[in-house]
Amino acid sequence: MFSLLKKSNRINWLNGPFSALLLVNFTGAVGYSILMPFLVFLVHQWGGNALIYGLVGATYSIFQLIGSPVLGRWSDRFGRKRILALSQFGTALGWLVVLLAFYLPASTILNVDSSLLGKFSLTLPLLLLFFSRAIDGVTSAGSAVANALVADITPEDKRDERFGKMGVSSNLGYIIGPALAGVLGGTILGYELPIILAMGISLLAVTLIIFTLPDPKPSAACADPHAANVHKVMGQEHCPSIQAKSPTPLSSTDLFRLPGIRVFMATYFLVMLAFNFFYVAFPVQAATEMQWSVKHTGAFFSVMSIFMVVVQGAILPRLSKVWSDKSLVCTGGIVLGLGFLALSPANDWIAFVAAILIALGNGLMWPPIVALLSKAAGEYQGAVLGLAGSVSAAASILGLFLGGLLYPHFGDWLFVLSAGLIFAVIALTPWFPRGKPEKFNQREFQHEA
Repeated sequence: MFSLLKKSNRINWLNGPFSALLLVNFTGAVGYSILMPFLVFLVHQWGGNALIYGLVGATYSIFQLIGSPVLGRWSDRFGRKRILALSQFGTALGWLVVLLAFYLPASTILNVDSSLLGKFSLTLPLLLLFFSRAIDGVTSAGSAVANALVADITPEDKRDERFGKMGVSSNLGYIIGPALAGVLGGTILGYELPIILAMGISLLAVTLIIFTLPDPKPSAACADPHAANVHKVMGQEHCPSIQAKSPTPLSSTDLFRLPGIRVFMATYFLVMLAFNFFYVAFPVQAATEMQWSVKHTGAFFSVMSIFMVVVQGAILPRLSKVWSDKSLVCTGGIVLGLGFLALSPANDWIAFVAAILIALGNGLMWPPIVALLSKAAGEYQGAVLGLAGSVSAAASILGLFLGGLLYPHFGDWLFVLSAGLIFAVIALTPWFPRGKPEKFNQREFQHEA
């Protein structure tokens, strides 16, 4: 990734509409990632428990799954610029709803004390939090539309480089966002200041889109921007490969019959399920068992994002020259599984060691999985990646719900379950399709962390 920063002789970072698009992408990542460190604290402050925390996350994913295909089609019809502005404005509106929740009375609508669901109170601010995540989710096609706009304004021979730079800008946003939340959340204004900042960043992005981005005619050769993608965190979002759409459309059933596709769909499902168990369990563990503040949680996610940049930018390109994709998947899976296992004892320092292991393991494992899937898909790459996005979405929603439901009963054992799911992925690698070995192309399969 760092090598991409040096290759500025062909495309100037600070010249033309692409530099504005990089800034829009960066601000979007900052605004999104600010939420990560303190969302669990808001949920608990307003009466929720681990289950409610998982459902809040699932609400965003469900509504993104509904809204992304619609906004993707609208971007073809009305232009990328308008839909990108609409997406960022929806995010700003979602933040405004969260801010309004602070000024509502914490009136209890429903008290629940169940052996299955746990103990929680449904309050007015909590309902507004659900509403805000629904607004943000249904308008959150920004990443896919931004990538489509990159394809529209970029010659084919420069698209790989520009998608790599889009990944860099996102990664930097995911480093800065949690750090800002941690620092600002510790001020006298508490959680309100990060929310105000996130809303301001989203409005800044809208302004940049309106006044700096072009509005070209959508390109017919770009990857399908319609597929919903509900897994933004820690690199689990594929960057689309650019090629012509398949001449003979296949149904989902037919796609599953393609050689090797079923094992890759199972892989996507297991990885996303494991990560979403982690996304629910760790913030709850940090807030309740380790008594972390939003500052500590923000530092944790920033450290994880920093090491993700290092792995995908410096380590992976070198290892991919001498290791096969399957070897990278197995090695990364082992390290990732060990990272999840390291979280099972609630310890401050071990948690940061686990963050490094998770970043290293995920950074080594995930890009080669996408590379292998892309090779197996052949001419149906766009359709297969869309199917993978749907499978991942289902796993994300299920993982967030089940994680919240299971954590009160199993606690730290949920990390052991996540590790077991990753080790199951390693067990699937012998069934990955065989073929002529290819070197992993870091620029083509650059991911947003």
